[in-house]
Amino acid sequence: MTNLLPIASSLLLLSSLLPAWAGEDSGHQTTYNTVEIGDVNLFYREAGPKSAPTILLLHGLPSSSHMYRDLIPTLAENYHVVAPDYPGFGQSSAPDAADYDYDFATLAATISSFTEQLDISNYTLFMQDFGGPVGFRMAQANPEKVDGIIIQNATIHAQGWNPDIVNQFAPFWSNRTAETEAPLRSFFAPETTQWQYTQGANLTARINPDAWINDQAGLDRPGNHDIQLEYLWNYQDNVAKYPEWHTYLSEYQPDTLIVWGRNDPFFVIDGVTAIEELVPDADVHLFDAGHFALETHSNEISAAVHDFMSR
Repeated sequence: MTNLLPIASSLLLLSSLLPAWAGEDSGHQTTYNTVEIGDVNLFYREAGPKSAPTILLLHGLPSSSHMYRDLIPTLAENYHVVAPDYPGFGQSSAPDAADYDYDFATLAATISSFTEQLDISNYTLFMQDFGGPVGFRMAQANPEKVDGIIIQNATIHAQGWNPDIVNQFAPFWSNRTAETEAPLRSFFAPETTQWQYTQGANLTARINPDAWINDQAGLDRPGNHDIQLEYLWNYQDNVAKYPEWHTYLSEYQPDTLIVWGRNDPFFVIDGVTAIEELVPDADVHLFDAGHFALETHSNEISAAVHDFMSR
C-alpha cells in the first residue's frame, strides 16, 4: 500500500503557506448592494473574500461602478473588491442639484463614511478621472488607511491637462454664466460620451458599446445635467488642492501603480511624469489606449494590479 504520510505532510505544509482568506468562500460572484449614507442611498458592487486586502474602485465621469465590471471578477480571485456609485451616478440616488452639495469634499466624505459603514479599515485606492480627487482627499485625510494607490488616467497636476480642455473650463470657472456653461453642457451629449470611450483607443473592437450607452442613460435622467455641472464647477477646488496632494505623495511615498492610456484626450502623459517625480519608485504601465483604458486593456491592467498587490 502506498505510504500517504509524505503526501499528507506536504499538503499540510502547503496549506500553512496560503493566505488566511484562501480557505474561505471566495465570493467571486459580484453582488449588487445599496447602503444609506446620510441623505443618499449609495449603490455598490462587491466581490471577493472580505478578510482579504480591500481594493476600493473609484470611478470617473460620466461612468459609474459599471466601468469596473470586467476588472472586478479578475481581482476578486484574491482580493476584496468594492466599487461604489457616487451620488448622481449609476444606481445611487440623485437628489435635486438645488438640495444637495455636489462637490468633491462632500463626495470624499461620503465615500469615507461608506468604507466605515462596511467596516473597511484599510484599502488600496484605484482612482480613475473623478476618482483621483476623491481618493486623494481620502488619502490626505487618513493616510494610515491607505495600503497603496493605483492611478488610471486621473491627473493631479496642471500640466497633466490637455490645453484644449482647459480652454473650455477656464471661462466657466472665472465667470459662471449660461454662455460659459454651454461648452461644458456639450460634454453630456451622446456623441461626446461615445467619443470619450473611442478617442485614442487603438483596439476599438474591444470596446463594448454598452459602456457609453449605460453612461448616457444616466446622464439623460431628468436633472442630471445640472448635477454634473455642479461637479464640474466644483472641480476647480481640486486644482487648488493639487499642491497638498503633491505634499502627501512626497511625504508618505505610498506604494504606487500607474496604469494609463497614453492617448487620453483629457489628461496627458506629462501628468504621469510629474507623479513619477514625486514618487520615484512608482510602477508605471502605459497602454496604447484612451481615457477609459479598462475598456480595451482590462486583462493587461488586471495583470499589472495583481503583480502590484502581490508585492
